[in-house]
Amino acid sequence: MDGIKDKVAIVGMGCTKFGELWDKGAGELMIDACYEAFADAGIEPKDVQAAWLGELRSGLSGQMLSQALQFQYIPITRVENICCSGTEALRAACYAVAAGACDIALAVGVEKLKDHGETGLRPAPAIWDQDGTFPPSPPPAQFAMAATRYMHRYGLSYEELKTVLAKTAVKNHHNGMLHPKAHIHREITVEDAINAPMVSWPLGLYDCCGVSDGAAAAVVTRADLAKNFRDDYILVKGLGVAVGAGQGSTQDDWNYTSFPESVAAGQRAYAEAGIKNPREEIDLAMVHDCFTITELIIMEDLGFSPAGRVKEDVDAGFFTLEGGLPVNTDGGLKCFGHPIGASGLRMIYEVYNQLQGRAERRQLKKADIGLTQNLGGYPGRFTVAVAIFGRRD
Repeated sequence: MDGIKDKVAIVGMGCTKFGELWDKGAGELMIDACYEAFADAGIEPKDVQAAWLGELRSGLSGQMLSQALQFQYIPITRVENICCSGTEALRAACYAVAAGACDIALAVGVEKLKDHGETGLRPAPAIWDQDGTFPPSPPPAQFAMAATRYMHRYGLSYEELKTVLAKTAVKNHHNGMLHPKAHIHREITVEDAINAPMVSWPLGLYDCCGVSDGAAAAVVTRADLAKNFRDDYILVKGLGVAVGAGQGSTQDDWNYTSFPESVAAGQRAYAEAGIKNPREEIDLAMVHDCFTITELIIMEDLGFSPAGRVKEDVDAGFFTLEGGLPVNTDGGLKCFGHPIGASGLRMIYEVYNQLQGRAERRQLKKADIGLTQNLGGYPGRFTVAVAIFGRRD
């Protein structure tokens, strides 16, 4: 299998500010993100030959994007893969370009969550639970069970678990303070996080990401054409997706402290990108920190920390901006919130800027290879997308 490595390049990206964007609809957010991407790539809307839209809530077709951008009869496809929808839009655009179906493709992710009047994501739809083994419950309750099981399996006290979760939240809040487009700009302390109101034991307020609106977009082309757009284009190195089949409800040895879909998607992307030692070879990672415990488990599933020992790396500051492998350098879902269709492309936007040296106050000293990871569903039934990007040689 040949794979996608170095066949496709990102030559332009755009991202709106995330937040409670009451004054803008989804169409306006897509316009803002896309026109930033067009300007970045030095193209006009008429140059786009095909587009993919990642979006969850409305259920509408690609006409959402066509109407907003006034495209003239180009093929546009709406894709939805839960929280991986934005990354799926990019994946489809990359495969189309690599296959020669088009030379310039657009990937867009958008979501308007605040307009629905809900305080969070809906419980899992009944269609996800046809066997009746998982009662509908909100995401904080689902991931709280992962936190309690992790505490039990690896012998952490409640105080130890809360401290490592709090340090993760503090890191992401600090990074979010440095990004002008983040929803939440607020430094917090470990004590703030530990003493925050409880949402679903042991997860408190600062262990949970927010609910936001936002959009992001990427312009992709063949790698051999990328130099016609810019010198500092970013190459796609690997794309991996893994979809669970509900193994968590059928396997009595499923342990709730590792997400096999993350392991599989990561291994697939690593193999395509030629990554042998992710802890040493990846320079930054943007992962799906819907909850602080989720980020910690992902660190182990992606091979950044040994199983059960992520606490040691958190205590050592390994995932901070100054550490060996900075994670969620823009504040992550914790500070951007999670407009579902937009999150994957927002993560890629941060990696894109870091690899180009344009991340301003967040800029890392070494940023040659970056990774993004999205996770959708609930423990036992996940869909995971992992993408790896690199600077041109």
